[in-house]
Amino acid sequence: MNHDPYVIAAIAALVLFALYRRFRRLFGRQLLRPTRLKIRIAVLSLVTVMTLMRGMHSMDLAAAGLVGLAAGVAFAYIGVKLTRFDAMPAGIFYTPNGYIGAALSTLLLGRLAYRFVVLYPTLQAAQAGGDNPLDAFQRSPFTLALLAIVIGYYLAYYAGLLIRSSTLPEQPGIAQAADAASPPSGP
Repeated sequence: MNHDPYVIAAIAALVLFALYRRFRRLFGRQLLRPTRLKIRIAVLSLVTVMTLMRGMHSMDLAAAGLVGLAAGVAFAYIGVKLTRFDAMPAGIFYTPNGYIGAALSTLLLGRLAYRFVVLYPTLQAAQAGGDNPLDAFQRSPFTLALLAIVIGYYLAYYAGLLIRSSTLPEQPGIAQAADAASPPSGP
């Protein structure tokens, strides 16, 4: 681990920028892009499988992951119900209820920050001894449950957006306006 203050500052700046983008996306109207939602669902499904496979060696971790996924799906159901959809000539827009997503993300980030502060001396000792410094992070059922809640929420929320948007009555001119708004292809 490099303890150069410039490296730490750069990493902190990147993390803060990523958090800013995440929280900005939780509030405000967004254009519904089904292809992007399907890609996000595929990537999150892969992350879910990898995370649960890692936790299968312990019954506590497996149970925490499954309970977290179920809780995330329940929160997503509420989130989709509270999402407002607007069919406009430029396309279908949705306005998510940002408080649910922000609360879940803040809870997970707070837990990870807590674990980092508490486990920092252990991380230093593990690195000095040549062990895996992140091994202690991977053994906490509570942290895994919070991660599973967030992953389950976004998986189910994106799927719910796709399902709910497909039941919206389409306004005339949406497809034509979307095609007209896209830039021409080719030279």
